[in-house]
Amino acid sequence: MLRNIWTPLADGQPILHKEPGELIYLQDTRADCFYYIVSGTAKCFISSPEGEERILTLPHAGELMGEAAFFDGQPRVSSAMAVTRCQLVAVDRQHLTQVFAAHPDLAIAMLEDLARRVRMLSGHVDGDFLQADKRIARHLLTILPWPEDTVRCTHEEIGASVGVSRVTVSRVLGEFDKKGWIRTGYKSLKLTDRRGLEGFLQDEH
Repeated sequence: MLRNIWTPLADGQPILHKEPGELIYLQDTRADCFYYIVSGTAKCFISSPEGEERILTLPHAGELMGEAAFFDGQPRVSSAMAVTRCQLVAVDRQHLTQVFAAHPDLAIAMLEDLARRVRMLSGHVDGDFLQADKRIARHLLTILPWPEDTVRCTHEEIGASVGVSRVTVSRVLGEFDKKGWIRTGYKSLKLTDRRGLEGFLQDEH
């Protein structure tokens, strides 16, 4: 596997360990740092005043999270929690400045990553107008990592992310499995035909 471009962020830095269910950062708090995920899977989610939760993303090893609020200086719009055991590196401004000085190409890569996240979150809004099966398809294409195309998640988590019931998620995933687009396992999904799922999402009928 190729070396992840973000590994310089971890050079010489302490590793934070988070157990499943342990909070990493909290919505509406100040962002003094963002995180590079060395190993494991986390979830970023929004909580309503009524206690309802909507999952935005399931970032995994090799990805960044929490950087938007870090850069714009505003309170965090979401919380993050470990889904599996996670190893993380907290990146503050001093360390980031040092990394950019040594690896200036990472600054452009980070801008590209932020732009991708904006596009992805816009998809969450657009997805509210899609029928349930296409909302689920779009969500899977968003959260399933490349090139492994495997992620750990429950039907409840997918339902909370796209605003449909667990029963609907189970039905749709079963249909996708029969078509050969995905393979379902215990609390996990593997994308076996990304092009097939993309074609279904683009089909207007």
